[in-house]
Amino acid sequence: MILPTVRLVRGRVELIDQTLLPGEYRIISLATVDGVCEAITRLRVRGAPALGVAGAYGLVVSVEERWGGDGHIVDASTGSNDSGQAHLEGLPPSVSIDEVRAVLRDAARRLGATRPTAVNLAWAIRRMEGVYESVHADARALVAALVIEAVEIHREDVAMCLRLGNNGAELLNDGDAVLTHCNTGGLATGGFGTALGVVFAAVESGKRIHVFADETRPLLQGARLTAWECERARVPVTVLVDGAAASLMAAGRVACAIVGADRIAANGDTANKIGTLGVALAARRFGVPFYVAAPSSTIDRALAVGSLIPIEERSPDEVRGFSGVVAAPVSVGAYNPAFDVTPQDLITAIITEAGVHTPPFDFRK
Repeated sequence: MILPTVRLVRGRVELIDQTLLPGEYRIISLATVDGVCEAITRLRVRGAPALGVAGAYGLVVSVEERWGGDGHIVDASTGSNDSGQAHLEGLPPSVSIDEVRAVLRDAARRLGATRPTAVNLAWAIRRMEGVYESVHADARALVAALVIEAVEIHREDVAMCLRLGNNGAELLNDGDAVLTHCNTGGLATGGFGTALGVVFAAVESGKRIHVFADETRPLLQGARLTAWECERARVPVTVLVDGAAASLMAAGRVACAIVGADRIAANGDTANKIGTLGVALAARRFGVPFYVAAPSSTIDRALAVGSLIPIEERSPDEVRGFSGVVAAPVSVGAYNPAFDVTPQDLITAIITEAGVHTPPFDFRK
């Protein structure tokens, strides 16, 4: 099952507003770079692979925003569910390559500054930079190549996650219960999923799998999003508070834990949603396999170890309450890192589209 998590439709970014789930399913349309940046910052779109796709499409939007006027420069309907052709119409002939590059450079800077930990966003922007900084016959050819690259980034992500899911499904047995943390399904990617994609692939192969989903404080991506995706896919799911994961493993009730990743260092150290490290430590204590599932675009080969990964800190208000409900005095301090880093020696295997990687990890090449 492929979700329309993020897609390009006639020069605009359309995405599922994940801040409204599970109560409301709404697809919003973004016509400006500021709109895409706000959606990323506010977690309307989230998950490292999905951020890469959104960033690539956001650069296309910058051209549409600047020169689209009442019409559409980019006439495209592209996404994970179709094979629509992207082409151009109406780019003014007077527009120069230098003008387009100036707009794209500014948009790349703004998009790249939104979330520092998830490497897929920077990876996708670098790919797009490689296109618009290269030689083109004219501005129209440049923008056409840019659209093609953005669409290809999206399609590659879906393809990588499908292969990743099939690779990881081999690790699961019929009747297994799997513990997850945060959301790693189609909502976090171009449409299929990473860790949750492994579960979906196993179910599609005929295996019966039960998901135990950590609620994932402070923004409840597990309770709100993972449970929503599992229900849609008709996969049995049980939500638990984050603090219950260790006792669940101690009781022998899960076969393994599978999480996603926002950045993987060359040595296998992995940054993921805050609380992942605690799951990994408990899994090691109780002999539960701990798997990381992510496409190769999440691997930062230039970063030697996890201690070098920048960790985003978000507003303390996210910890003090949720959805307008006050949970702590507004005057108290709150520590709110969005991610933590799990050392490679706590990871049983890293699942990518290339296969199942086991220690010692070496992703330098």
